[in-house]
Amino acid sequence: MTHVEDELNSQPACWIRAAEEAGRHRAALPDPGERVAVVGCGTSYFMAQAVAALREGSGRGETDAFAASEFPAGRSYDRVVALTRSGTTTEVLRLLAELKGRTRTTAVTADPGTPVMKAADDLVVLDYADERSVVQTRFATTALTLLRAHLGLHTGAAVTDARTALTGPLSQGLVECTQFTFLGRGWTVGLANEAGLKMREASLSWTEAYPAMEYRHGPISITTAGTATWMFGEAPDGLAEQVRATGGLWVGSGLDPLAELVRAQRLAVAVAASRGLDPDRPRHLTRSVILAP
Repeated sequence: MTHVEDELNSQPACWIRAAEEAGRHRAALPDPGERVAVVGCGTSYFMAQAVAALREGSGRGETDAFAASEFPAGRSYDRVVALTRSGTTTEVLRLLAELKGRTRTTAVTADPGTPVMKAADDLVVLDYADERSVVQTRFATTALTLLRAHLGLHTGAAVTDARTALTGPLSQGLVECTQFTFLGRGWTVGLANEAGLKMREASLSWTEAYPAMEYRHGPISITTAGTATWMFGEAPDGLAEQVRATGGLWVGSGLDPLAELVRAQRLAVAVAASRGLDPDRPRHLTRSVILAP
């Protein structure tokens, strides 16, 4: 078994622990009414998109998401939350340094022995969700579970669905597809983006991701036999029928959207195996992007 397989299989246990510990981290996480930005790089940026949509959509306060390198310097926030598995990513550390003393910052990380521990004002350490694989799975979903629980939006059904996602069969013909499109609405747009990234990293697949309503505005033209369109959450009316009419494979969502992401992680590993690739060591990638001064 690869490291990534072992790590993605451990997600239900990690989610249970994160939800149980959310109350202990309350002081380090945004209060209702605060104006918040959530930042990250790669997978963490897509989790930031999901968190921001969840928080604002639930009425907790205006919340934006940015890639750490694209944070708008002239915009003011009550708090900036940085998601960083490694705690060493250059863009995140630079941003935290720039915000020091003028905007309160929180870092959610997996490694307590890294520079982010001194760079942020408040810390949440999820060391039990750290990973050996370059490809992120459990840290990303555990951080999101912690923040869902902080917002009062996590339920045990998500854990139950994650177990189903780990044991149930993938859709027939899915592994053999040559192109994958992931769709989301609201907070699941971030999950769709992350599913696409997992497929690119682990299996070198041609993947795209869009807000579901945008799919009709051009991208559906590439859909045909041998392609798959996977919806995270409830699909817009008529979209499944339109995709099936093209000859493409439609994959609907019957689980909690975060559990659907676990299924997509499984797909990435399965496609990698079918192509003789090592999903633990994707080409040209490292655990953290550390740039020279």
